[in-house]
Amino acid sequence: MSQALLSSAYFAPIQWYQKLHRYDKVEIEAHDSFIKQTYRNRCLIATTAGVQALTVPVERGSDGSEAANAQPTRKCLTRDVRISDHGNWRHLHWNALASAYGESPFFEFYADDVRPFFERRWTFLYDFNMEICAKMCELIGISPDAGPTAEYIAADDPALAGTADFRDAIRPKHPLPDPGFSPRRYYQVYEAKHGFLPNLSILDLLFNMGPESLLYL
Repeated sequence: MSQALLSSAYFAPIQWYQKLHRYDKVEIEAHDSFIKQTYRNRCLIATTAGVQALTVPVERGSDGSEAANAQPTRKCLTRDVRISDHGNWRHLHWNALASAYGESPFFEFYADDVRPFFERRWTFLYDFNMEICAKMCELIGISPDAGPTAEYIAADDPALAGTADFRDAIRPKHPLPDPGFSPRRYYQVYEAKHGFLPNLSILDLLFNMGPESLLYL
């Protein structure tokens, strides 16, 4: 049985969902130290101006402090990171998605399924991401055997022997090599302007390809 380990992710990239689909069992890390500027609270979408990052703000006191002059704080486990209401981000994220994908083939088809994530308030980022994952899997049509980790196990621990560890491999900046993932072209609204933009949020694939998203994974 093939097994994989993934970090938590906000509307994760296509590569992340490929692993979720292709491995027999997947655990999503809940006990690592939260790291800012990762997919844990960030997704990438295609807009008329190019790639745009949408970032969920987290409460001060976690490792992802919003304060530019914040003093160093103790590490906060990903499962304990709380979502902040700072900056009306839900409204901004939804408007960005509507603007970016309003003309895509399947935006209207999926809008009612995605919009609630920008209307309801979740307390913890990890829980928010897990519910997003469940909905994305439902819309794509996959039923992975996936759940949270019970404890943190370091990458070099023998206990992870036989498990493919993608926790640090799938990241927006300086991703590690992944021979198992080769981005393939699919239709994108702004391809004529920017060229094909690989490995964006699963929303990019879903809004552009609809039911065919499963075949891409």
